[in-house]
Amino acid sequence: MAEEILSTRVVYEGRILKLRVDTVRTADGRESTREIVEHDACIAVIAVDADDNILLVRQYRRALDRELLEIPAGGIDEGEDPGAAVVREMREETGLRPQKVERLGGFYSTPGFCDEYLHLYLVEDMTPDPLSAEDTPGIEVVRVPVTQVLEIVNSGKIEDAKTIAGLLFYLEYRKSR
Repeated sequence: MAEEILSTRVVYEGRILKLRVDTVRTADGRESTREIVEHDACIAVIAVDADDNILLVRQYRRALDRELLEIPAGGIDEGEDPGAAVVREMREETGLRPQKVERLGGFYSTPGFCDEYLHLYLVEDMTPDPLSAEDTPGIEVVRVPVTQVLEIVNSGKIEDAKTIAGLLFYLEYRKSR
């Protein structure tokens, strides 16, 4: 059941996100507050090479002060089609241009406090075509055989929710191919 918004106050507005505090009336009539992060939609990519490896990227994440192993992902520029964002992000993060791009689905990253939606794509048939970006020089591409994906997810080597969701979604999709 929807909550009635009584007031909204923007607390912070930055380059990639906005934080607002909503005062709401809940379904049972109580007044409460909700802290909401507004973040534009993004893309997340399952990249499969000719040798049946999944391409992951190892990159430093300041919020955690350590590196994570993730599927390639990134923002969608204003006016950009999600499929075009996939090609651009793949070139920036892996140095490869996908020839085959297919939308697999999508999901909300953290709906308890954030409105970010991730469009999930599968890419294949990649050729070298790097594109430089300001935030990608420290990214390392890691190839993992598809046969080992469940093992690395279950081992805890992957801790990123979009990566876990994307990989598991792909493994189910692959069964129907």
